[in-house]
Amino acid sequence: MGKVRARSDNNMLFLDFYFQGVRCREQTALEDTPANRKAVQRLMDRIDTEIANGSFDYAATFPGSRRALQFQGVSTDPVISSRAVTQGHGAIDNGDRTPWFRQFAEVWLKEKAPEWRPSYQETVVVTLNRHLLPEFGNKRVGSITRPDLLDFRARLAETYLANGRKLSNARINKIMGLSSQILNEAALRFDFPTPYKHIKSLRAKAPQIQPFSLEEVQMILNQVRPDYRNYLAVRFYTGMRSGEINGLQWKSIDFRNELILIRETFVQGVLQEGAKTLGSIRDIPMFPHVKAALLAQREMVPTPVPWVFPTPNWKPIENRNFCNRVWKPLLANLGIAYRRPYQTRHTAATLMLAAGEDPAWIAKVLGHKNTQMLFTRYSRYVPNLTRRDGSAMATLLQNHIKLP
Repeated sequence: MGKVRARSDNNMLFLDFYFQGVRCREQTALEDTPANRKAVQRLMDRIDTEIANGSFDYAATFPGSRRALQFQGVSTDPVISSRAVTQGHGAIDNGDRTPWFRQFAEVWLKEKAPEWRPSYQETVVVTLNRHLLPEFGNKRVGSITRPDLLDFRARLAETYLANGRKLSNARINKIMGLSSQILNEAALRFDFPTPYKHIKSLRAKAPQIQPFSLEEVQMILNQVRPDYRNYLAVRFYTGMRSGEINGLQWKSIDFRNELILIRETFVQGVLQEGAKTLGSIRDIPMFPHVKAALLAQREMVPTPVPWVFPTPNWKPIENRNFCNRVWKPLLANLGIAYRRPYQTRHTAATLMLAAGEDPAWIAKVLGHKNTQMLFTRYSRYVPNLTRRDGSAMATLLQNHIKLP
C-alpha cells in the first residue's frame, strides 16, 4: 500500500508506492497541510485500488512523468495479462514461454479475490507490492529456481523493520507461503516442476498466551472508564474477537433467546459481512453477567445508534485508538503487565475450561473448527486457575493404593 509523505527540504507532499515491482515517487505541488494531505491520500487510495485490480495507467495518472516511460507498453489489465499468459506472448529467447511473475500474479490475484475478505485481499496486495514483485516481478515464473527462493528467504531473515526488529519467522513464512501459492499454481498451468519442492517453513514461535486471572479481571472491570466497562465485561466473558465485538450491532442481540449472533466483523475501519472463518459465524449464549452488561449498555446507547459498543462519537471502536487511550493506561495504573486486548479472548477460553465446560461447547462458542486448539493452546493454564494440579490423582491413589 502506498504512502503520502512530505519532503524534508520544502514540506511538499509526494506519493511513495510500488508498481510492477518498482518503487515510484511522484511529487505534488501541494504543501503538507491537513486538507492537502487528505486530498493526496484520496489519490493514493485510488492508485492502490487500481494497482490491485490491474487498471492503473501510470501515464494517465502522472502525465509527463519520466517514470511513466518505464512502463510504456506494459499492460496492467488482468484480462490482457491473462490473454498474454494463455497465449505465451512475450517469451524470452531461451525458450521459456511462461509468463512474467508480475503478469501471472495479477491473473492469480483476480481469480483468488472472490474467495477472500477485503481486508485479506489488501494484505495480499501489500505483500506482493512490498516483497514479491520487487524480487520476482521481472522474472519468468518458469525460471524461478529453488536456490532463488532460498536466497530470497535468507535476505528476508536479515530485513529490519522500522522499529529496529527483524522480520519474524512467522511473517517470513507468510510471505514465502504467498509466493508458493502463485508458483505452484503456475507450475500446474504451464507444466514445469514447482521450485517449492522440499522447502520447509521456518520454525515460528507459538502465539503468546497470557490470560488474565479472575482477580485481574475484577480489578480491570472495577477501574476501567464507565463507558468501557460493559464492553470489557462482554469481551472477558464471551471471548469475542476484536473485530466481532467492535462491529456488533443491536440487530444481532437476541434478548428473547439470550443469544449474541456473530454475523459481521469490523476490520480496518470497514464493517464486513461474515466472520473470520465459516466456523466463526455462530451464536454465543448470554451468561447472566453478559446479559446484565448488555442490558446496561442498552440504557446507555441512544436508539438510532446501531453499534452496541460505540465511542463517545457514536462510531465503532477502533482497536488502535482503544488500545492507546484506554487499555494501556488502564493496565499501567493497575500495575498489571501489558498484554494485548486480544488476551481477553484467551482469558475467556481458560476460564471456561477451568469451570469444567465441555471442550466441544467451548470451541463452538469461540468459533473454533474443533477442540484441538483448546488442548494445545490453553489447557496448560487450567491448573493454575483451578488448582487442580494433580491433587485429584494423588487423592485417588491415596484412597485406594497403600504406599509400600
